[in-house]
Amino acid sequence: MSAVVNTGRTTVTSRMAALARAELTLLGRSRATLVTVVLVPLLLPLSVRSATEEMDLEKAGLSLGTVLLPAGIGFSLLFAIYSALTNVYVVRREELVLKRLRTGELRDPEILAGAALPAVGIGLTQCVLLAIGSTVLLDLGAPAAPQLAVLGVLSGVVMCAALAAVTASFSKTAESAQVTALPLMFVSMLGSGITVPLEVLPERVASVCELLPLSPVITLVRGGWTGDLSVYETLGAVATALVWTVLAVFAVRRWFRWEPRR
Repeated sequence: MSAVVNTGRTTVTSRMAALARAELTLLGRSRATLVTVVLVPLLLPLSVRSATEEMDLEKAGLSLGTVLLPAGIGFSLLFAIYSALTNVYVVRREELVLKRLRTGELRDPEILAGAALPAVGIGLTQCVLLAIGSTVLLDLGAPAAPQLAVLGVLSGVVMCAALAAVTASFSKTAESAQVTALPLMFVSMLGSGITVPLEVLPERVASVCELLPLSPVITLVRGGWTGDLSVYETLGAVATALVWTVLAVFAVRRWFRWEPRR
């Protein structure tokens, strides 16, 4: 990674590309991380399928496909991007990589974004594969409002990357990063419509769960396929996602640590 500092390149694109290539090389050397990032998000939706057998999906206006696809995308955002990036930021900080990178041409946002590119690329690839697989295997059909699905995925990517940096700010070691990432992951899986759609929850519970970070993402993705989101619901989901992203970015600027915690 130290080679990135003295590349002599001056454009933002080239600097971030060099950092992303270095990070991708390091990612490829960790088999455990690869399994977590690549395979786990693709396998977890199978566990959701068994749970859907006890849900009255037809009454909620849903189908197996409109439950499993958003769930799979949610798992990809949580494992391939959020969890993986939290670990990356902590490990690179503790190894003084981030500190050395700041002495070169790379700016702070470029360092964070460049290090995130491999995980983001894997997460987006998984989302595309899940969409294709659901269309073919679950007879889901084409999305009724594809712009909502795209907006949901992209907002989720940006939000999860920013939240990963926030979580890394409060993680002392790579081992503790695995623990500090768990609360958001569990809350998101249980309350953001990933394992249990908000449509089948009691109205009061659903209204609270709608405010969780990943809830607007899942809502937009599911609404992209069902096409039943109203303008009010769409604007509400977008506003919620935007608020969480802005808060996360502010927290990163305020508390992110570039040197090892002591």
